Order: sequence, then C-alpha cells, then structure tokens
Amino acid sequence: MSESVDPGVALSWRVIRYRLLIAIAAAVIAADQATKAWIASRLPFNTYGEADGAIPVVRGFLYIVHVGNTGAAWSMFTGRSILLAVLAAATLVAIFIGRRALGLKDPFAQVCFGLLCGGIIGNLVDRVARGHVLDFLDFHFGSYAFPSFNVADSAISVGVALYLLSSLRTPGRVL
Repeated sequence: MSESVDPGVALSWRVIRYRLLIAIAAAVIAADQATKAWIASRLPFNTYGEADGAIPVVRGFLYIVHVGNTGAAWSMFTGRSILLAVLAAATLVAIFIGRRALGLKDPFAQVCFGLLCGGIIGNLVDRVARGHVLDFLDFHFGSYAFPSFNVADSAISVGVALYLLSSLRTPGRVL
C-alpha cells in the first residue's frame, strides 16, 4: 500500500508500518512508569541503604532504593535535567526524521529503537513530572556500588547494545 495524500490515511499507514516499534516502546513506558509509581508509593524519597529502609533483594548484591537523578547515565551532567529533557525530545525527533536512514522498516531495528524510544520517553516523563529521573535498582559488587538505574535505563542500554552488535556483525550494513 502506498502512502496516501490524505494525512489521516498516511498517519494510519505509518502506525501500521512501525507497529512493532510502537508496541515495544509502549510496553517499556508502561513497565517503567508502573515500577516507578510502585517505588514512589512504597519508599520515601532518598531511601538508600538498609539503614534508610532500602529493600534487600539479595543482601550485599541487589537492593530496591528510591533515589533521584537530575543527570544522565552515571550522574553525568547532574543538575541539568531541563537540558537533558530537551536533548531527549530532540533525539526522539531526530529518530523520527531519520527513520528511513536508520532502517526502521526492519523488524529487528524496530525492536532496538522501540526499546530505545520507550526508555527515552520513560525518563523524559520523569524529568517533566518530577524534575529528576527516579532510579531504584541498586547493585553492589563487593565494595563497588553500580550507579542506581531503572527500567527505562535498562531498555535504552539493551536497545543500543543490540543495534551496535547487529551493525558489527554485518560490515557495511547497519542492520
């Protein structure tokens, strides 16, 4: 089916063409926001460490905490939540504009970018609604504490990793 001149039909066709990306992004957003709502309703803000009420899942390894991050990964650009929200929105627009060049008609690319876009939107919702991203998964490896993260962060990381691995497997081809 070719894209119609009618904007309603063209939009419907676009939604059908990218349905896997949209479905995965929606699932990531829903899971991310549901887990964050659960954390916010169960633990007071800035709960970190068992003494503060963090929930030990595997004592000494995995804890459920409630912390805010106004920065990006590993707290880079701390305090720049508005700038990071603008960059997130710009990234989503760039992905939309570049969807053909990114190969988003391919189902595997839709999985990768569905994870990526869902994660970006999940954290963008937090930045707009809370002024920070709510992180709650806290892993410890001996004396090293990995930076706390959330479902959106995980989706972004997995989406990017899958896309990069795919591009490495097929030289000269992104997917």
